Amino acid sequence: MLKLKRMQLGTMLVEEGAITADQLEAALAEQMRIRDGRRIGEILVGMRFLTDNRLLQTLAKQLEVDLIDLNETPPDTDALEMVPSEFAMRHNLVPLRKQTGRLTVAMADPLDVIAADDLNLLTGLEICPALALASEIRRVCEQAYMSRIIQDVQDAERAVEDEDSLDIADLQKMAREELVIQMVNLIINQAIQDRASDIHIEPFDKELRVRYRVDGVLHEVSAPPRRYHSAVVSRVKILSDLNIAERRLPQDGRMKIRAAGRQIDLRVSTVPTVYGEAVVMRILDKSTAMLGLTELGMERGMFHQFRRLIQEPHGIILVTGPTGSGKTTTLYASLSEIYSIEKKIITVEDPVEYQLNGVNQIQVQPQIGLTFANGLRSIVRQDPDVIMVGEIRDHETAEIAIQAALTGHLVFSTLHTNDAAGAVSRLLDMGAEPYLVASSLIGVVAQRLVRINCPRCRRPVEEKPESLRDIGIDPAEVEKHPLQQGVGCPECRGSGFRGRSGIYEMLTIDETIRGMITRRDPAGVVKQYAQQTQNMTTMLQDGRAKALQGETTIQEVLRVCQREEFSI
Repeated sequence: MLKLKRMQLGTMLVEEGAITADQLEAALAEQMRIRDGRRIGEILVGMRFLTDNRLLQTLAKQLEVDLIDLNETPPDTDALEMVPSEFAMRHNLVPLRKQTGRLTVAMADPLDVIAADDLNLLTGLEICPALALASEIRRVCEQAYMSRIIQDVQDAERAVEDEDSLDIADLQKMAREELVIQMVNLIINQAIQDRASDIHIEPFDKELRVRYRVDGVLHEVSAPPRRYHSAVVSRVKILSDLNIAERRLPQDGRMKIRAAGRQIDLRVSTVPTVYGEAVVMRILDKSTAMLGLTELGMERGMFHQFRRLIQEPHGIILVTGPTGSGKTTTLYASLSEIYSIEKKIITVEDPVEYQLNGVNQIQVQPQIGLTFANGLRSIVRQDPDVIMVGEIRDHETAEIAIQAALTGHLVFSTLHTNDAAGAVSRLLDMGAEPYLVASSLIGVVAQRLVRINCPRCRRPVEEKPESLRDIGIDPAEVEKHPLQQGVGCPECRGSGFRGRSGIYEMLTIDETIRGMITRRDPAGVVKQYAQQTQNMTTMLQDGRAKALQGETTIQEVLRVCQREEFSI
């Protein structure tokens, strides 16, 4: 058992001069406010009162354990072999040294007695915990375990040289080999630990590439040898119930796994390329992706306006933006907000990404004739109060959605348009009657996703005058609200960003805009009216405000907004 000093961590930090008493008081108040289980040290670092390394120095002293620098103390192979990669990554620890009857383990939380007890049962050794930075433990785990697997593969007696010569029996046998199972498990577990949304496994002439999409951007990670491509793909296919013998046609499947103590769905897609099958796995982690309405990042005034809008008894509410801009997350958050036992909510989606409690969800299956239009036509007869259509793609779907709204239903859906006003033009271009659109549409939200500056390493930054001009920021504003940018740290993997937030613009349909729709006025005219009369905040303006608050950077806002949206 660890012998703890009586002095509390915060008091020790104050006495050592690492923080002030006022900073400790502010952190304690923040801890009481958020009540999410975070310890005081993590909150002090998050508020930038303290660095990670400084915190660890005092924490190691308080817990009376060694502080390990994993860059100088790499793990021994013998120690790694005693602990499965899944266990190490789940508990955020890495075994370092095996000695007589003892195993030294670097842990992010040396007080995690459950992990220590499980490790004792697993290895039969006395566990000697040491303290290390959580992000460094994760990095070393990923590199060490993948390197060990790759070495095992290289030492294996049988290597696969000709993928095309493999029959079904060979593929099934390879997919069940221990090394292949470890490879696939490590790839998936590492992606979940890194908060990735997608895993890309791509074969090329002489290499196999594995990349994770984190906060919307792809990052390359360690990959198995090229000759094990077929085995890895076959293992993924078996887990997702796909045909391992079919390598000429694209396939789609799904798998459920348990990782980090929670159930996670993965949507799997395979396509044939000139060098073999490429695989993309979309990670559907409900615990991290299902956000509440308050967590979307809407500005306060717009949030209250949108909240009132989704409480309306009938009408169409559209969410617009390109693929990957968070439209489905906004729709799910809206449905969760308005759900009650008195309302029947039905959705028709392609695909159903997350299961919502109390909501009837239908999966589109075009191959058997279940399209958006057919599904929508059927669910109208199911006596719903609220309907969500994954996307309005054609005239037929638009027409049924409009009729549903006019007959007393609240309808949510999405469109691919550049801004909110453009949604009106898109509906009219699909052949919807202007007077029906004017009568049924009640609001449109356009959105994009920007990466958020890493709270651990963001620092004030000076921007070039031309960059300020591009986004419409007055230099005088920067003096009052200095711009910030992440400089890169282990926590954000050197990117300077951690997490994403939405930037939004919202168009509410009033009588004047209904008249504009009926007259088929251009989208630009509708947008100009909304800005002048409704004080509509555009996506550019919303992004500019987030940059001035230090949440994101000018470059991020310019990356996701089109140039024609700017009217500086």
